[in-house]
Amino acid sequence: MQDERPKGRDAVCRGSVHASHPPKAARHNHRQLCEKEAEMTCDLLRERERTRRRVLWALACLRPGDPNASDLLAILDDLDDQERNDTPCSDKPLELIEVRNSVSVMRHNSGIDIILEQTIPQPWRERFLQASIGSTRVPDGPYAADWDKFLVCWETEMQLLETHRAASSKPKLN
Repeated sequence: MQDERPKGRDAVCRGSVHASHPPKAARHNHRQLCEKEAEMTCDLLRERERTRRRVLWALACLRPGDPNASDLLAILDDLDDQERNDTPCSDKPLELIEVRNSVSVMRHNSGIDIILEQTIPQPWRERFLQASIGSTRVPDGPYAADWDKFLVCWETEMQLLETHRAASSKPKLN
């Protein structure tokens, strides 16, 4: 059986500067690694926000203090912890007003205001996408009215979430 490991310049020895990739190949491999990492991050973010959306919708069907809300609140707490752990210490989460102000609105040739999706910072873009599944839009971007509606609904959902959290932390009287 013949050894098919790369020889010479193609051989990669970890920790050795003498056996490193040539600069062009190193940049290519680094770019591929970054793209793969970004793809994993996007998949993780998409799944996290899909779960958050489903849990928020389920929570909206319950009255504050309902014992069935405790499992949902635990899931949301876990998602918040994951998000905090994934965010570098120097990056403070954007406030809703900052998110609102960072998104560009433009007049579409159809006469409707749309938003430029790429101007929505993450994780807000993914949150909006998850909340907007099935919504109509033009190929150039989502309707600005849908973005505004999402932000108003988000505020309402966060108020309801705080109400649920406050009700679940109250001591139960027999």
